[in-house]
Amino acid sequence: MEETSDLYDVYGTNSPPPWGDNEHQCPEDVECLRRKIKYFFMNPCEKYHARGRKPWKLILQIIKIAIITIQLVSFGLSNQMVVTFKEENLMTFKHLFLKNYVDGGMDTYAVYRQADVYDHIDYVIKQFGHLHNITVGNHEYEKNDTMYSPLTVCQEFYRNGSIFPGKETFEIDAHVETECFNVYPMSHPTLRDLTDFELHFKRLLSIKITFVLKAINLQTVRHRELPDCYDFTVTVTFNNQAHSGRIKVDLENDVDINECKDWKVTGASARNIYLTVLFDCLIIITCITSSSLCTRSVINGIRLQFEYTLYCRDNKGKEVPWSDKMEFVNGWYILIIVSDTLTIIGSILKIEIQTKALTSYDICSILLGTGTMFVWIGVIRYMGYFRKYNILILTLRAAFPNVIRFICCAGIIYLSYCFCGWIVLGPYHEKFRTLNTVSECLFSLINGDDMFPTFKNMKQKSSLVWYYSRVYLYTFVSLFIYMILSLFITLITDTYDTIKQQQQSGIPTSELQMFLSMCKDLPNSGVYRLKESDNCFFNCCNYRKRNNQERLTSSEA
Repeated sequence: MEETSDLYDVYGTNSPPPWGDNEHQCPEDVECLRRKIKYFFMNPCEKYHARGRKPWKLILQIIKIAIITIQLVSFGLSNQMVVTFKEENLMTFKHLFLKNYVDGGMDTYAVYRQADVYDHIDYVIKQFGHLHNITVGNHEYEKNDTMYSPLTVCQEFYRNGSIFPGKETFEIDAHVETECFNVYPMSHPTLRDLTDFELHFKRLLSIKITFVLKAINLQTVRHRELPDCYDFTVTVTFNNQAHSGRIKVDLENDVDINECKDWKVTGASARNIYLTVLFDCLIIITCITSSSLCTRSVINGIRLQFEYTLYCRDNKGKEVPWSDKMEFVNGWYILIIVSDTLTIIGSILKIEIQTKALTSYDICSILLGTGTMFVWIGVIRYMGYFRKYNILILTLRAAFPNVIRFICCAGIIYLSYCFCGWIVLGPYHEKFRTLNTVSECLFSLINGDDMFPTFKNMKQKSSLVWYYSRVYLYTFVSLFIYMILSLFITLITDTYDTIKQQQQSGIPTSELQMFLSMCKDLPNSGVYRLKESDNCFFNCCNYRKRNNQERLTSSEA
């Protein structure tokens, strides 16, 4: 009766406890359930005082953060050397094979006369033939068996076409044909030497010059890594798709990274080079252990949730709210499991890259980068154990559903402006030329960036479109900056104030918290020890047996 009266005081003098007043309810069982749930929500320090368990997961997470960060920095430096080597080779090829090329001039690099097209193609062929005499790098031709791989020149053009712009008549066959010829190193021919090769400018679509060069990235030796052998597939494209009289010229290279067939490194032993592989194996073992411990904790939370749900269904006569059920599913553990999985896969790929069995850096970078990001975000969980820092986590969690709904509504308005700007302002403004650039431009405007150039660069060829652009931009800026963005900030602020008031008042805000508030046992009280918990359930079973015997005796009487 004392417990029941205390519950009446908590939930109000005129209302019974939410789980009812069952005369056959086992008090010891209820207290054990409260202690189990309360122990589940304790932080590592409180659990240590409650049962003497050392915080192995916390220690493991700290170690994991350190070694994963070291791994990421090491891989980042290695990846940076690869990226630098690729970019510098691309710049080298532009200066070697593009006539009169100037740094940063690819946007305006084009030819306008037929003679210039021939000269540029001949220049590429000439530079390719004299590569050994002009390059300062370790570039070499690709060699198949006993022959070097040739340079290939291909032109794509419409099959047949009779075009008469003066008469405003044309006849075109849309089928595309390709005509190619090969040039081997040291042969030094020109297009004029090939009497059977002619550029069909009237129906020309593109000219592609393709060749393969090899190189070795030697700078990795200084970082205790084996050098990689690179295959650069260089493609020079003369683009005449628009048939506007301006043929744009571009140079691109596709890179294949291979293991060098025969190598010898002095001054750096192979044992030191493969130490990073052993370090990656250590990270994999650590992540597997961390993921296993967190998975066990998630399973224990789900089991405890079922136990609490069953108790509420049997004693309260109602279902547990979904919000209370989700309290038992620790999202931080799930985040750690995801980060461990990404790190394990990324470390396996990194080992294959170190042993030259794999050369794809992009997937490995995404996995390791995302895994490390999640690991560092998981540090916020331990900051949440402090009351002043926990308010940030609680605010983010409480505001998340409303933020998602708000973004969905604002996103519809944002997309409407994107489509409208793309179709109306695209022909007159460079930033609205594609749907992707429209979205980037509008997002910059929301953040107050690049506003004046966006207004100024609007071409005034059409007065109607120019005036429309002013209405479009002013309404967008006013709507999103002064209304939508302000409402978004207000949404977060209101949630923050609500959480702050709840923390200051200390009043339980859910049935689960009300249920746990009945347990006044402190972590260092000694009641959370395993033996005492077992005795509690043992006493509960004896209580139930005695209760059943009394009921049978009373029914027989």
